[in-house]
Amino acid sequence: MRHLIIILIILTLLFNSLNFLFSQSVRPIRDDVGYCWCENHLSKLMNYLKMTESQPVLDNMIAGISPHDDYLYAARVYYPLFRSLKGKEVVIFGLTHGTVRREIGDPQNILLLEEFNRWTGPLREVNISPLREYIKQHLDTSMFKVNNKAHLLEHSIEGLIPFLQYFNLDVKITPIMVTAMPYERMEAVSENLSAIILEYIREQKLEIGKDIIFLMSSDANHYGTDFNNIPFGEDSTAHAKATLQDQRIANDYLSGTVESVKIQKLANELKSVVWCGKFSIPFGLLTTEKIIKAVSGKELTGKILRYSDTFTEGVLPLKGTQMGTTAPFSLKHWCGFLSAVFYIK
Repeated sequence: MRHLIIILIILTLLFNSLNFLFSQSVRPIRDDVGYCWCENHLSKLMNYLKMTESQPVLDNMIAGISPHDDYLYAARVYYPLFRSLKGKEVVIFGLTHGTVRREIGDPQNILLLEEFNRWTGPLREVNISPLREYIKQHLDTSMFKVNNKAHLLEHSIEGLIPFLQYFNLDVKITPIMVTAMPYERMEAVSENLSAIILEYIREQKLEIGKDIIFLMSSDANHYGTDFNNIPFGEDSTAHAKATLQDQRIANDYLSGTVESVKIQKLANELKSVVWCGKFSIPFGLLTTEKIIKAVSGKELTGKILRYSDTFTEGVLPLKGTQMGTTAPFSLKHWCGFLSAVFYIK
């Protein structure tokens, strides 16, 4: 009997611990190496970028694609996108990396939402937009699941938060993880989601681009034997071919007019390359495109701001910060990334 009581006590404590972990009010930091969570260090990074980057602030932006690689590699690619953001609310379409999929049973054909009250930020805690609960109340339950564990493990959304908050201290976010799904399913889910977001925008009297914007998180080519991805070899010629392939994909499908036919072609092409945003980008574009077409009758226009990769960039010469790198770079192992903006022509 005593052993049974001890076991019950242990199980109760374990259950309470797990319940606390997955119902806590503030989503904690996942990556405290690649990103910057210290206000002073973030200011140091931004001051460096202000001194070294000269791209102008853009107007009329309503959506964008951001990298989520380490800041010491990719900060110069993040910067021209985030310095142009003006939205008070940001819908962020993240992805489900392979390590996360294995931990959560690899759900597919759905969106993953969470239930944290706030997310950790470098300047202060980040508030959640009321849109998240609005989506939960109105989206068909076959199209989403609430999974705090997935959002705890995934870094593709949190990587955007320090840059977002630096340029808009009061920003509110709606974090949405996109799982693997065929294009037809993307169409169906994005049709439902876009209608719900559109209704929310109308009820709240929001202006797209000023009050609410949409971001898609993605890095580009993951090249190397450990990614099982060396179609061109492992030398400087291979690196040149692979980065040119990335840039062609970006220019073909993310520049100029971006309509549903183009998005479908992008989704098909991304099946054959090792981009981690092969679902977050097409899904985010479909949702945004449907909202814009309903509001204005017009189509999205895209512009690539910057493309680079870890081998080309190397590591920013910043010392005395908490930031580091979470992966090496060489001709045998590198990652591409890009930033892009979308607006109404």
